[in-house]
Amino acid sequence: MSQYTESITVHIRLSSLGDALIYGTTPTLGYVPGLKLKQRLFAWHEASFYGTELVVQTSQDIDLVVLPSEQVIPFFAACKLLQHIEWNWSEEAAQLLQLAPTLMANLEERNYLPSYSAYRAHTLAWTWDHSQEQELVEIFEPESDELIGLKAAFSDLVKQQYYATDTSIADLQREYPLLFADNHTATAGLDEQGWLMAIGWKADLAPFRPLLQLVEPDDHIPAWQIKLLLQDKLDQTILIPIRLAEDGQAFGTWPSTWSQHVHERANSWLEHLRTSLPAELLSGDKENVLNADLSDQAVWQFLTIDSLHLLEAGWQVLLPAWWEAASRKKPRVRAQVRSEVGSSKGKSLFGLDSIVDFDWRISIGEMDLSEAEFRELVARNERLVHFRGQWIPLDPVLLGQIRKAMAGVDNMEGLSFQDVLQLHLLGNGESSGGASPAVQEENANQIQLEVELNSHLIQLMRQITQQKEWPQLDVPAELKAELRSYQRDGFAWLTFLRRFGLGACLADDMGLGKTIQYISYLMHIKEAAEESGTNFPSLLICPTSVLGNWQKELSRFAPSLKIMLHYGSKRMNDEAFYEEVIQADIVLTSYATATLDEELLKRYTWTSICLDEAQNIKNAQTKQSSAVRSFPANHRIALTGTPIENRLSELWSIYDFINPGYLGTMRGFNARFANAIEKEHNEERTQDLQKLVKPFMLRRKKKDPAIQLDLPDKNEMKTYVHLTAEQGTLYDQTVTELMQRMAKLEGIERKGAILAALTQLKQLCDHPLLLTKESFSEVTSDATAHPDRDMTVLINRSSKLERLLDMIKEIREENERCLIFTQYIGMGEILQRVLQQELQEPILYLNGSTSKTARDRMIEQFQSQTLPPAEQPNVFILSIKAGGVGLNLTAANHVFHYDRWWNPAVENQATDRAYRMGQTKDVQVHKFISIGTLEERIDEMLEAKQQLSDNVITSSEAWITELSNDALKDLFTLRRDWNG
Repeated sequence: MSQYTESITVHIRLSSLGDALIYGTTPTLGYVPGLKLKQRLFAWHEASFYGTELVVQTSQDIDLVVLPSEQVIPFFAACKLLQHIEWNWSEEAAQLLQLAPTLMANLEERNYLPSYSAYRAHTLAWTWDHSQEQELVEIFEPESDELIGLKAAFSDLVKQQYYATDTSIADLQREYPLLFADNHTATAGLDEQGWLMAIGWKADLAPFRPLLQLVEPDDHIPAWQIKLLLQDKLDQTILIPIRLAEDGQAFGTWPSTWSQHVHERANSWLEHLRTSLPAELLSGDKENVLNADLSDQAVWQFLTIDSLHLLEAGWQVLLPAWWEAASRKKPRVRAQVRSEVGSSKGKSLFGLDSIVDFDWRISIGEMDLSEAEFRELVARNERLVHFRGQWIPLDPVLLGQIRKAMAGVDNMEGLSFQDVLQLHLLGNGESSGGASPAVQEENANQIQLEVELNSHLIQLMRQITQQKEWPQLDVPAELKAELRSYQRDGFAWLTFLRRFGLGACLADDMGLGKTIQYISYLMHIKEAAEESGTNFPSLLICPTSVLGNWQKELSRFAPSLKIMLHYGSKRMNDEAFYEEVIQADIVLTSYATATLDEELLKRYTWTSICLDEAQNIKNAQTKQSSAVRSFPANHRIALTGTPIENRLSELWSIYDFINPGYLGTMRGFNARFANAIEKEHNEERTQDLQKLVKPFMLRRKKKDPAIQLDLPDKNEMKTYVHLTAEQGTLYDQTVTELMQRMAKLEGIERKGAILAALTQLKQLCDHPLLLTKESFSEVTSDATAHPDRDMTVLINRSSKLERLLDMIKEIREENERCLIFTQYIGMGEILQRVLQQELQEPILYLNGSTSKTARDRMIEQFQSQTLPPAEQPNVFILSIKAGGVGLNLTAANHVFHYDRWWNPAVENQATDRAYRMGQTKDVQVHKFISIGTLEERIDEMLEAKQQLSDNVITSSEAWITELSNDALKDLFTLRRDWNG
């Protein structure tokens, strides 16, 4: 009895795509149904999920089972079949059974190649090793459908192996990048063997490698030429020249063992060169196609373009040694300052606008050229010039950039000391930080003008940029003060910059003695004037509130200085002013007076102009700022503890005063720095600006180790209070009314309504009286009969006022004094009356309407240690605008910020009225915050920006007006979880 239950003959036809179309027949039933064939033939085939995933097609009533191309060879190589069926094979199927194991072994042993014909057709395919070709040809007819299908099946199987994981295909792409290149120029002209070696698939077994050499003209060959050389792989110093004939034959003398390799490859080299080089380079004679003399243009193209194409195509290229250095080193254009500039013999420097004499130096490769030599070489109109025994490449693009850099200075009619300084500070070529990547790339390719300093200017730059290099000066003999070491440094720095007409911004912390440093500077000017027999007065412009303070400080420390006060109704007219001013050493005036008398004050060239509290000109667009800029002066100084309060434009305004034009126009400054720093937080631009600013700003802080003030500590704390029910109700009403109006208003009206509501909410946090506009007398109508009861009602209407009173009572029990800052006059009046009633002692109140005489008297009273207790004020209320600067109130060691300011610098400046030199106690700073209100939001914003306040920051109330209605509501709405 037969062991087989049935007999099936398998017929196979391979499609051109490599898929196997399979059908079966039986001796008795004829064609086998497709489903039945799948179930039996592929019962052990796991890849097709045992045949269930295979598709059955019907053609001419015959069911064909389709086996995907990548599964064909593995299936027939393994050939795992059901044993109870007798399997018979058609001729084609038998051939496949015979070849499949060998092809599978090739795959496993990686005996396969990328297909050269497929590559030329811009596709990627794989074929078996050529050693298998003969065996296959014996079985299949060349270019037969069967052979084409088998090749497609093999290629897909290899692809499946690589594409099985992303890592495998990535490794292949990395190892053989030319195999995946879209541009086939690099391998054009190569035969299959040359191509396989060029892409790195096959090793080049030749004992040499071909290379091309660009040969310079000499006494024997007066023109540029390209030579083909063979380089010994074992000894790379051995270079053998050969000739390529027009028919692809090679001629020359080489080791006999090389001959077969040379003749096998010569034609491929020629074809490859024809596809990689312009015809001009291969226009020699029949015996040597590379024997052409090259033009200047052809040599330049070979150096800059053709040699790169050859390298990409896998050729070795030898270029002159000087070319590598020239192409690696970017040309430089330097303004070489002449040796006498800055010396006592040369032209003196005075001011940033001074013109500096210089000579051009142009460096190309290793050659350093004068301007005359450069122009002479350019006039030859050649790209490669032989000069001083060397070849110099003159790239037309770079020549244009060099001319542009030089012409830029010509257009300015010379190089100013400001140009020299900025080029030096920014490292001879400004960074492109803040620009787009495209602009940065363009800038990187541009030639930047550099400056080469002489020995005198090198020393000057060291002195400008390094404190240890500052020249030391003796303190003026008639100065009635003992300067600390850092104050001597500041005085010497001001005087040093004066020598060169360079403006200065002395920006020490409040309390470090900017006043005494400037007074020392004035005394030095006076001494120098007495020695020269000349006298030109200085002009000091300051806030009205500190005019008296300056008078006292000048009289105290420099009694020999002749002081002229130009202020108020008693100021002199033109003629009288002139007669008086020529007798003075220093003229004092206020910002307001300087603005009113602009025409008078700008008729004189002052020996120096100093702005105290220079942040008063932070808005460059104001008439006041414009006026002080118009006053001529030999030297300009700005004194400020807060050079930047809110935005970079304030810094520009101060610098445009001390060194006009140094930071460019405001528009240019915004484009160059402000936008990149404030909006994009660009670190490179920040560093560039710091480099430019630093030489002219001296900023020391109390806590700097070098200062060694031994000041007591300053302890800051926040006091949080709830709104009263009345305050909460009014707060909600104000916000509701605002949001209703927002739906109707636009433009300037909308902004005005927002700012008005902002002020109302801040006042409401202080006391509802400021919003209801009730007069103090109305609230305390029965004050005579029931003063305690009525005052208590007033106090209880504001949780903040109630808490303040409690804290001040504790302070007074310890016999300590305090300052209270508020920004609202009405609140100051309420505080003064309440505290006088509650403490039964004099309470001082200083605001913008306080006269100079009253101001000076208040300060003297508060600082006094000798007044009788009944007359001694211990609480000083100050408007933050009128009393936040220029005052010395060290008798207080507690500072209250009753309401919050938008700017931390302003608050800190006010705090420094007490926390300054002369303070002997720890200073306690109390900041009041109404919980759940806008004040708390402000405090959160202040905390966020405090980190940047010493750097470059931007913040103001204006941004609130730009918020959407939803954002406004979120910002203003009272948080109910804090205020029920």
